[in-house]
Amino acid sequence: MNLHEYQGKEILASYGVRVQRGIVANNATEAVAAAKELTAETGTGWYVIKAQVHAGGRGKGGGVKLAKNLQEVEEIAGNIIGMDLVTPQTPPEGKHVRKVLVAEDVYYPGDSETSEFYMSVLLNRGSGKNMIMYSTEGGMDIEEVAEKTPHLIFTEEIDPSVGLQGFQARRVAFNLGLSGAAFKEMVKFVSSLYTAYTKSDSSLFEINPVLKTSDDKILAVDAKVVIDDNALYRHKDIAEMRDITEENPIEVEAKAVGLNYVDLDGNVGCMVNGAGLAMATMDLIKQAGGEPANFLDVGGTADAKRVEEAFRIILKDPNVKAILINIFGGIVRCDRVAQGVVDAYKNMGDAIKVPIIVRLQGTNAEIAKELIDNSGLAVHSAVMFQEAADKVKEVLA
Repeated sequence: MNLHEYQGKEILASYGVRVQRGIVANNATEAVAAAKELTAETGTGWYVIKAQVHAGGRGKGGGVKLAKNLQEVEEIAGNIIGMDLVTPQTPPEGKHVRKVLVAEDVYYPGDSETSEFYMSVLLNRGSGKNMIMYSTEGGMDIEEVAEKTPHLIFTEEIDPSVGLQGFQARRVAFNLGLSGAAFKEMVKFVSSLYTAYTKSDSSLFEINPVLKTSDDKILAVDAKVVIDDNALYRHKDIAEMRDITEENPIEVEAKAVGLNYVDLDGNVGCMVNGAGLAMATMDLIKQAGGEPANFLDVGGTADAKRVEEAFRIILKDPNVKAILINIFGGIVRCDRVAQGVVDAYKNMGDAIKVPIIVRLQGTNAEIAKELIDNSGLAVHSAVMFQEAADKVKEVLA
């Protein structure tokens, strides 16, 4: 589950990580009130207005602006709220901005120069350990840094049996070239950041930039946070932060009825039981000359109601030209699934306007094929994987 910047900062602050303070506003009037409150709390005279959407690269798209007075706060917030923000990480049509974060200016003058760093905490699936990845090149696209100057990216892997050790946090601060008060601040920052990552059951914490201020404080200016969906039952407060307006509406609807659905860009809808078989089915569609329009795992209870819900979800995509149902009858009998397909098809009537290929293998597969063939419906049945692929190719021709 993705979080907004302001939500990620709330989690960070709750674990002792110093963050750039800010207040969320839903309109220009609230933004001015937030700026006044920030001035009273922090003494800041300048403000950073940041669009709150689930996408990176907001500054490049005009979603992050500096306001030097309250009049500019009102003007900039009014322009950003309601815009469709296009960044390298959004769809071509962009993402609609519904709120902004009014944040304090932390690039104030002082005794030393400010410095920006990159830092993230994530799981290294290769080693099975959490990893802190960091660089002196903050405020830039980390992918570009990795490509052009890979020697400027450092990693620190953490043994899960003992957790982050003090010497590791100190090594991070040393490699970033810090000393004195800033060194101590960074050690504390790294330790608190890692604690926030593990305690919140996150799969990613990305801070870009981490800022060393002119008075040697270390703080998070931005926060990209992704929470492990499987752990949300342990974090009811974090689960309530979910913003469904930022998610694909079809995926939201599918989740509400218990279907594992991921929207893709292809032309062949998939309805499968089991994630592994679903991935193999997508490969099958590619080999047949099509492109998968979705990943959809109906699970082990593919009855008529569930099949009908899956049909309706798939058909919401106007690009779907055919549907391939590929079920392995292990937990569920194939004849039961076949009956579910027939019943769902009859219930939906003329709503189904694309060809359907049903491939059932496993318990009672032959009985299931007979049910499909004798139903009188425009459904193509198959038993073998290659047979299903040939039928997909045939209906797309």
